[in-house]
Amino acid sequence: MFATHRPHRLNRLGVSRCRLLRVEGRDLHVADLDALDGTPVLDIKPYMREFAPQTPVRQPGWSSDLMRDYYRPVTEGPAGP
Repeated sequence: MFATHRPHRLNRLGVSRCRLLRVEGRDLHVADLDALDGTPVLDIKPYMREFAPQTPVRQPGWSSDLMRDYYRPVTEGPAGP
């Protein structure tokens, strides 16, 4: 297993797409990055539609349900009422 989307990665490597918001000198500001704050970034590549699947991607309905709130902002503090 080279990469996974779990926050506790076995080898601490991940692959993620994100949106580039702005560039300030050598700092890149992004949104929707699948990484914990402070995670080192080893490589940056552009995402191009031509690299994406050329046919519709099929996946089971439960996976869409599971990932629905994946990029929802996390609030600080313990969960619960």
